[in-house]
Amino acid sequence: MAKVRIGFSTAFELENELVGIGTDNPTNTLQALGNIRSSNAKAVGVSTFTTFDGFTDTKLSLEGSAGAKQGTTSGEIIIEGEVTVSSGTTFTSGPKNLTVTNKFTLPKKTTYAPTVGSMRFNENLAALEFYTGTEWRAVNSYIDMGGRGRGIAGGGGEPGTSPYNYASNKIDYINIPSLGNAISFGTLTKDTRHVQAVSNEIRGIFYLGYSEPGAHNNELDYITIASQGNSMEFGERTTYGYGAGSCCSSTRGIWGGGNAPSGKINSINYVEIMTKGDTVDFGDLTVAKASCMSTANSPTRGLFAGGSTPSDISGIDTITMASLGNAVKYGDLIRASQNCTGASNSTRAFFVGGYTGGHTKEMQNIDISSGGNAVYFGDLQRAGSYHKCLASQTRGIITSGSPSIDTKIQYIEIASTGSASHFGDLNYKSYEAGTLSDCHGGLGGF
Repeated sequence: MAKVRIGFSTAFELENELVGIGTDNPTNTLQALGNIRSSNAKAVGVSTFTTFDGFTDTKLSLEGSAGAKQGTTSGEIIIEGEVTVSSGTTFTSGPKNLTVTNKFTLPKKTTYAPTVGSMRFNENLAALEFYTGTEWRAVNSYIDMGGRGRGIAGGGGEPGTSPYNYASNKIDYINIPSLGNAISFGTLTKDTRHVQAVSNEIRGIFYLGYSEPGAHNNELDYITIASQGNSMEFGERTTYGYGAGSCCSSTRGIWGGGNAPSGKINSINYVEIMTKGDTVDFGDLTVAKASCMSTANSPTRGLFAGGSTPSDISGIDTITMASLGNAVKYGDLIRASQNCTGASNSTRAFFVGGYTGGHTKEMQNIDISSGGNAVYFGDLQRAGSYHKCLASQTRGIITSGSPSIDTKIQYIEIASTGSASHFGDLNYKSYEAGTLSDCHGGLGGF
């Protein structure tokens, strides 16, 4: 092949011929064997690059299948059409470095679904969540900044107010962290005893229970805890039954069991505390029973202790408050007992008094999270049943019981064991009042 030398300022045009650089046998219009350097090379028309390397740019656009490529980019990568990422390729993108090596497969959709009430910790939100059956919801929590600490007692049997059952409509309140006498709060919508109350940090709800012989109530009243005033109508419990037990979380108030006109029941019903309306079915206790008046709960678990079937029983039932379903056996009280009552902080429940062939002054406690049987805690100042309790995270409060009905309020320190001490007095003599607080152990849960 002839060699052509082209000097400066020479125009060179070639049509329908092959040009080789570094080869005597070119096979393309321009074939260069060796390195080609250009500051601004453009391929016009449809071009195919089998390999290229050494590029650095802020934007790489790959359209269709463009062969094998090596290089780095510091900015945006756009892929249009079908582009194959081959084995051995490492792709790194973003400040958190998503790296794909050899093979990248998107997660496949599965048919797995968690069971209702399942719990998980969401690391992105730093929150505990539970599954409702359709979605995950965060568990509410709050930090006590010192503005709470109010305990409330409403209704109950007041001697001299009725020739039959002693029914009162009075509501009193106390400041749990300090000692002292109660202050009048307001009144319930009717005189009632066998009252069972639930609450969150804002609202308290009273299940009115029983007024006169044969008069089984199913009304629910509510109050705003931070203010004073008379209660208002909330709704109704769809199952009649005075002498029920109760438990509550930040969102739900729950009642279980009771004496109905037809006999003892095992129904559990609940309400959403911050809405108004009638109760909805939750499930069933392990047995139909009444006089299981304890109110104990952690943020997730509620307890119903003792009661009568009509025989006195020692069993403690438990439910997961965030889900629906039947109660299961949790443990036992020290002995079979009815009309014992209790309260709790978020970890420890205590139960006081009760009737076991006679009134007792015994107090018991149990670790809510671990299950098992109750153990001896200390003694009340005198034996009795139908007491009512409320609690903060540190202190348990106990109002008067029967048969020595008076105004006395006792208290214990929940973290320690020991006998109850005098706290102060209510404004009226009462037993089996409805008691609640804005700082109990169920807050922080669904």
